[in-house]
Amino acid sequence: MIKTRLSKNAKKIDRFLLTFLNKQEKSLLLYPMKYGVISGGKKIRSTIILNAGKLFNVKEKKLINVCAAVECIHSYSLIHDDLPCMDNDNIRRGKLATHKKFGEATAVLAGNSLLTLAFELITDKNYQIKTSQKNELIKSLAECSGHTGIAGGQQLDLKFENKRKNINQIIDMQKKKTGKLFNFCLTAVAIVSERDEKDKFFLGNLGEDIGLLFQLADDFLDVKGAKEVVGKPLKKDKKKGKSTLINLMGYGKAFLFANSLKRKILLKLKKHGTNANDLIETIEFILGRNF
Repeated sequence: MIKTRLSKNAKKIDRFLLTFLNKQEKSLLLYPMKYGVISGGKKIRSTIILNAGKLFNVKEKKLINVCAAVECIHSYSLIHDDLPCMDNDNIRRGKLATHKKFGEATAVLAGNSLLTLAFELITDKNYQIKTSQKNELIKSLAECSGHTGIAGGQQLDLKFENKRKNINQIIDMQKKKTGKLFNFCLTAVAIVSERDEKDKFFLGNLGEDIGLLFQLADDFLDVKGAKEVVGKPLKKDKKKGKSTLINLMGYGKAFLFANSLKRKILLKLKKHGTNANDLIETIEFILGRNF
């Protein structure tokens, strides 16, 4: 069952992160960092990585550092997104946002520290992959996290508030803000499994499509989800004047668009046969969760 598998994977990544963090030199930021990255969240991105690994029979131990790095990047972005200078959200994953728990300055520094920890996880001497692969992973993760990826997407998201944008502008923004990290999730599997450039390109684009689907599902939850399930305030996109595909084309048409995107993704995975079963199940869950 997908929820059981997600929970199992999340606990596995949390244990790995806790072990790694507990070996770090002690600092005042360690607890806020743990608060931001460990507690709560389905860690779907990690599951996507492990699912994609099965496409090429990659062992879990070759991917767990990448999973942990991705969760650090994702959590850093959430900590910063919640700040008063950005989306100004007080609740995240059913608890106080990091800046409400520890203060804004600590939240900024904890987020920054998780960002840098991601690269430390990949370069760790105990992570047994080739140095050339580590270098490629670092370059790809940097590109997907910075101004051409998550950070750039968040900037566009803020700039688009209360403005009418067309479908291509919104998709471009959402593919940067959410899709680029999913791009890395699948590209990383291609790098670790030593696939050729064609496969890396294919998997990266597939990851961006999955990320866009995830963002659409998140937007649907904001409109019709249950607060106790989602773990954060709802209907905030409309209140803040966010540019979303739902606001542009309406809920019904946006849902049809999402289903069409899902079919496109699943069609691309068909060539991998039963090796793609877990990834297909996760993709089905992404769009079907809690509506």
